[in-house]
Amino acid sequence: MADVLFVLMRWLHISSVATLIGGMIFGRAVMSQAAEGLSPDSRESFMDKAAGLYRPLVFTAMGCLLISGTYNILTNLGHTPLYHMLLGIKFLLVMHVFAVAILITRPHNKRRARMMAGAAFSGLAIIAISAYLRHIF
Repeated sequence: MADVLFVLMRWLHISSVATLIGGMIFGRAVMSQAAEGLSPDSRESFMDKAAGLYRPLVFTAMGCLLISGTYNILTNLGHTPLYHMLLGIKFLLVMHVFAVAILITRPHNKRRARMMAGAAFSGLAIIAISAYLRHIF
């Protein structure tokens, strides 16, 4: 039974990261570019509607990441100082992504595209750090 819970939490964590970071990359690379051909009023309306539809996914993904991440930390104890240092850096980047995810889903955000780009880079750095942490564990 413990193995099933471990696999479920791992799947929940990875799928939540894919939803959050993938949504940011898609929003910046595709949605922002698609909106460029619209009039300024239509562009803002289009992006606000897309952000509103993304909001429930953001909060669901953030909640699932907090639950599965807490489970992962509590079930994998006894790491090196290097592991804990990188985990701390990862947490700081996660806070950046979470804050941006909340801000980009608010209406009338003129800096949405730029914010998504920064959060996407932070998200990709989180994934790289996670891969390294998995390797050294």
